[in-house]
Amino acid sequence: MELKEILLGLEGLKVKGTLDLEIKGIENNSNNVKDGYLFIAIKGFSTDGHQYVENAIENGAVAVMVEEGCNLKELKIPENITVIMSHNTRRALAITASNFYGNPSKRFKLIGVTGTKGKTTTTFMIKEILEKAGKKVGLIGTIATYINGKKIKDSDRTTPEGLELQQTFAQMVKEGVEVAVMEVSSQSLKLHRVDGCEFDIVLFTNFSEDHISKNEHPDMQDYFQSKLKLFNMCKVGIVNTDDLHGAKIPGMFPDNDITTYGIDNYAKLLAKDITITNSYVDFKVKITDKNERVKTGIPGRFSVYNSLAAICVAQKFGISPEIIKEALLEVRVPGRSELVDNKLEIPIMIDYAHSPESLQNILQAVKSYTRGKVISVFGCGGDRDSSKRPIMGEISGRVADFTFITSDNPRTEDPEKIVEQIEEGMKKTKGKYKVVVDRTEAIKEAIKMATKRDIIVLAGKGHEPYQEINGVKHPFDERVIVKDLIEEIEQEKENKKK
Repeated sequence: MELKEILLGLEGLKVKGTLDLEIKGIENNSNNVKDGYLFIAIKGFSTDGHQYVENAIENGAVAVMVEEGCNLKELKIPENITVIMSHNTRRALAITASNFYGNPSKRFKLIGVTGTKGKTTTTFMIKEILEKAGKKVGLIGTIATYINGKKIKDSDRTTPEGLELQQTFAQMVKEGVEVAVMEVSSQSLKLHRVDGCEFDIVLFTNFSEDHISKNEHPDMQDYFQSKLKLFNMCKVGIVNTDDLHGAKIPGMFPDNDITTYGIDNYAKLLAKDITITNSYVDFKVKITDKNERVKTGIPGRFSVYNSLAAICVAQKFGISPEIIKEALLEVRVPGRSELVDNKLEIPIMIDYAHSPESLQNILQAVKSYTRGKVISVFGCGGDRDSSKRPIMGEISGRVADFTFITSDNPRTEDPEKIVEQIEEGMKKTKGKYKVVVDRTEAIKEAIKMATKRDIIVLAGKGHEPYQEINGVKHPFDERVIVKDLIEEIEQEKENKKK
């Protein structure tokens, strides 16, 4: 594709050299550049792509895009290389990638789901309903990317960088996808990763404190405003009116066609007569013109909200109540209120709860239906908002019957210090607890403590199959760890008998 076609939709560019160039590929990683490529330099949080312009040219780049403010003299770009200067190369990467891959999101229906919590479960529910209705579906989100029921790859972030996103969309087009559903993080909106996408439906689940840090959002206002960008990109929206921020959205976008759902406040789709158990929720809701009893095998009040959101999407596609009910009954989401089968028959739940509100929600949910003790095992991630650590300690101390304070993904921080900050909050309560920094050991002690009447909640890591320590991701799949630990505990019992 010619360079001038790739740059369509970008304004205020400054160009040195010819635009009549045939471009064979786009890259923002200089190591992946080949002959005939356009290299786009992005200034990241840890590395600056402008430092790798020379490497990109050596690898075959015929054109480079740099950001305004960089020192062109220092970059020493040869005269025969076309140089494009943009005021925002992140946005430019997303737009050029969309152009290069033929604007793939225009060739299927695209559903974007944003919100602090519930994005993953809601997208899986939508996917399940659409697939049950016979549609070819793609999914992009926190856990993995799926195309037509097949997992393509695990995810390392909720919403991919603009280039990877458009490459994935192009693959979906090639494989005949009719509807793509994706989680859209506030960070991806703020950093222009989804620019160039053509959304058909956008959905807002809820909003609460999370992602406030130097590398994410400076404050709650910035966090909320970032999410709202999605409603500027699409006129058809779905929002949760029980959420204080969600309730404001219809009034903020009066020209948009917005459908509402909820439990407590007036909404177009309202859940009534709710039953919550330790293995499912069911509720009554009016689908088309008839009251239907809907059941889903994911326990907790939040599952009602996620189900309602998915039903709103299903109605936009005219899917029958029978298909909706069948899909919601069968859907399972890795690491979201996921019960782990085990030989000891102890209820062990893996959940991704890693914010104060999500931890409180999951602990209160299981507390409401558990006959015995609620045993909480959690830590907090390093290099993230440290102010939430004592808050989460206090929450677990108040709600759980016993807490094991442990490590999560310490990243570049000292796990001992993170644990100390959590403990500050725990000490404000009368909750019983123990500090076991090694997460595997903490899980082992929790299993040894529990009976069949209790429930263990392993919070924070959810679907993640790793633990990140000093930039290295070590294998750490809690499903595997639980299985191995139970075998180890059983063996220890056997050895004692001998």
